[in-house]
Amino acid sequence: MANEDEPKNHLLGIRNLSHKTLLQSDALYQYILETSVYPREHECLKELREMTEKHPWNLMATPPDEGQFLSMLIKLINAKNTLEIGVYTGYSLLSTALALPQDGKILALDLNREFYELGLPIIERAGVAHKIDFREGPALPFLDELLKDESKKGQFDFVFVDADKNNYLNYHKRVIDLVKVGGLIGYDNTLWAGSVAAPPDAPMMDYVKPLRGYVMEFNKYLSQDTRIEICQLPVGDGITLCRRII
Repeated sequence: MANEDEPKNHLLGIRNLSHKTLLQSDALYQYILETSVYPREHECLKELREMTEKHPWNLMATPPDEGQFLSMLIKLINAKNTLEIGVYTGYSLLSTALALPQDGKILALDLNREFYELGLPIIERAGVAHKIDFREGPALPFLDELLKDESKKGQFDFVFVDADKNNYLNYHKRVIDLVKVGGLIGYDNTLWAGSVAAPPDAPMMDYVKPLRGYVMEFNKYLSQDTRIEICQLPVGDGITLCRRII
């Protein structure tokens, strides 16, 4: 019998998470993985996922069901030119690269090349490394440089952001001009371990509480941004899709 407090604890992000999901039933999440995700997971994605699970910062990884979702989105919108902010070992990056056409391109930005290079041999074996332009360093100054060139505005079909939550609003104010009208932006972790719906004094994991306010402020901003249509989904740790309309 399940512990009566388990759903509440899961909501507040204080469980010892073995995966990133807001589903209250581990069994249901495992059913989704085993029925719909793992049977379709590319062998190189599986290898990268299993390698990343052994890394001490594995909580930063994109969960496989979300990777599958991103892949479907890329194909549905026929994306060819994409931007990714926050790479880690590259599960979402590889999911995107596999979904893009042979001449598709991903501009990938991350502070840490070391993490990216852990996954790079697997990405190379998947035959998609030629699609990736990895740049190491802070993303905001790089985005500012891109925006100085008028020809770069509106160049991306899809943007995926999974980086420092305290800068999500700063990223949005820049990438909104870099994605084309009709293009999509995906922001990861917008439900932030369920903490956005928890009382301010609720017990939370150390990494959750300091950034909770930033995520909530960002979500409110998106809801009022008339340049986009939005859809927030409880996939992984919450993902908000923004379609630029003007």
